[in-house]
Amino acid sequence: MTDDKTPGVLMLDIQGQYLSAEDRQLLSRQAVGGLILFSRNYTEPDQLRGLIAEIRECKPEILIAVDQEGGRVQRFTSGFARLPAPYRLSSVFDKSPAEAVNQAQVLGWVMAAEILHFGLDLSFAPVLDLHTSASKVIGDRAFSSEVDTTVKLARAYVSGMHEAGMVATGKHFPGHGTVAADSHLELPVDDRIDSELWSRDLRVFSECIDILDAIMPAHVCYPNIDQACAGYSNVWLKNILRQRLGFEGIIFSDDLSMMAAKAVGPAETRAATALAAGCDMILVCNDRQSATDVADYLEKIEHTGNPRLTSLRASPSPELATLYETEKWASAIEIVDRLNY
Repeated sequence: MTDDKTPGVLMLDIQGQYLSAEDRQLLSRQAVGGLILFSRNYTEPDQLRGLIAEIRECKPEILIAVDQEGGRVQRFTSGFARLPAPYRLSSVFDKSPAEAVNQAQVLGWVMAAEILHFGLDLSFAPVLDLHTSASKVIGDRAFSSEVDTTVKLARAYVSGMHEAGMVATGKHFPGHGTVAADSHLELPVDDRIDSELWSRDLRVFSECIDILDAIMPAHVCYPNIDQACAGYSNVWLKNILRQRLGFEGIIFSDDLSMMAAKAVGPAETRAATALAAGCDMILVCNDRQSATDVADYLEKIEHTGNPRLTSLRASPSPELATLYETEKWASAIEIVDRLNY
């Protein structure tokens, strides 16, 4: 058992733009330590402030997350900075590497500063997958198709996130960008051998590992390394990520409700498999019954909290209280706007 201020290991979602009685009951459960917000939970800034206040009143210590990458993956839009897709930086890098690196740092700061300003803890970023023509689900969410360019831009982006006071979550380990299949709909299979992965996708993670606070593995199977998909794999999470790469941060599962994750069985089995493989926090989204079943299971086996998760709580810099009034914000937004055109 854990104390009431230790975050539970389950992150889930809510349906609407305010908390229902059912939401409050579920968020209050000991197993629940995180909440991820989606586009359906947002209309405009004042509504978001009210929702965050409701959530904090219900459970002050809960971790509140979002996917605010930019481009087509930006959950909060109206009233927020319009963030370009990360791949936009690749064309800038081709002309001026130094300018692109500076812009990546600014983008990371803008994204994180605005999210923290509204009282959330983290955005699941950056995407460290490589850009290829094969993967439409990753596509322009990636920084570049080149390893060295991706590493330089990602490290700058993370520096901006850290400057604002947000932890960085690299995804999707060990690399989702080369497979065509969408893991939301099916289990992708990457048939490359060990040396090919290490020279490309894995090298990005290896060269960013020292600055990442958290990692999210891919629901992708790499059969030449392990038959289990990465998010369920002791080989990938314990042997390679923890031991070989020396990663000491938090491991999030990707959403266990995605089709690629369902092959191992019902929700309780998925949760147990992900935790056994080495995940510190598991996500169960867009399936309230499965989330409830997982909470029941975790509380039954008394696997409800993980003290390490407290490291994810936001530590925003003081300037963020008056973010939109600062010269730094005005200058940063000029750079963001240039990237959009």
